[in-house]
Amino acid sequence: MKNLATLRSVSLGIVLSLAPLALAAEDGFISLFDGKTLAGWHPSVQTGHSAVSQHKTAGRWVVEDGAIVGSQDIPGNGGILLTDEAFGDFEIVLEMRNDFGPDSGLFLRSTEDGTAYQAMIDYHADGNLMGIYGEGALGGKPHVRNFNFGQLVTEIQPVADAPVALPVTPEKWSAFWKHGQWNELRARIVGNPPTITTWINGTRFMELTETEKRHPDTGRIGLQVHGGGDFTKQFVRYRSIRIKRLVPSGR
Repeated sequence: MKNLATLRSVSLGIVLSLAPLALAAEDGFISLFDGKTLAGWHPSVQTGHSAVSQHKTAGRWVVEDGAIVGSQDIPGNGGILLTDEAFGDFEIVLEMRNDFGPDSGLFLRSTEDGTAYQAMIDYHADGNLMGIYGEGALGGKPHVRNFNFGQLVTEIQPVADAPVALPVTPEKWSAFWKHGQWNELRARIVGNPPTITTWINGTRFMELTETEKRHPDTGRIGLQVHGGGDFTKQFVRYRSIRIKRLVPSGR
């Protein structure tokens, strides 16, 4: 009986240990970053953010401690890091631990020259997280957000008349957003004209539906280091980057 009980205990332990793996496989997400190399990614020098280098470099992108780390390589020179593969309708999730200062972004359906719908990661004074912005040839349209940072990362101010009301009060922001730790950002884009939805730490922050088709049905995922200023010694950091392809209704 003792041997049987031990066998049952071991079997149960194996099942429980495999459960997270099974759930991870069932949710349909696949990894875009192996945690060790930039395999599957490439920098693009075609954006205006790389003008200081005369479009010879796209900032500095390396892998450190299991994360993609980006910065300007020379003062004022940034750029974007793109996936080799293009995607259509998808949901993407990643973790970020950026310094408060550099302007970054998560590009959705990006072209090589950085025209994309951007889930904003403007992590600096007067900036915003997970608003939606039309980058490059989209001409800054749309441009929606429901809060702005103050001079400190712990300070936010709501934006009036946003498409989605700010779901976290300024008083609770410091408890919700853990600066200096890994926080989760998520974005979904479906259809064309697209509906774009963003989340921070599991809470929906923004949703917008375009009224006309202005951009291709597919494009690359991009991470940005903005040009301008001097951000050679401040860094953006991303890890645990996963994507799930979606099939829109009606197909």
